[in-house]
Amino acid sequence: MPGSMNGSADGSTRTMGVLTIGGLVVVTAYTVALGSNGWLWFGWVVLGLITLAMVATRTT
Repeated sequence: MPGSMNGSADGSTRTMGVLTIGGLVVVTAYTVALGSNGWLWFGWVVLGLITLAMVATRTT
């Protein structure tokens, strides 16, 4: 049943996208309130790259 597998992959990709955008909001708010933290931005970039990889591998 390939259709059900794609539905699951689309859901996890969408969840990663929401987490990535949410992470950007949190890191930006932290930076505005308390100053920049390089590790937070590094973590967000890694999360973004993982999300992009999931989007790229989703389309087969």
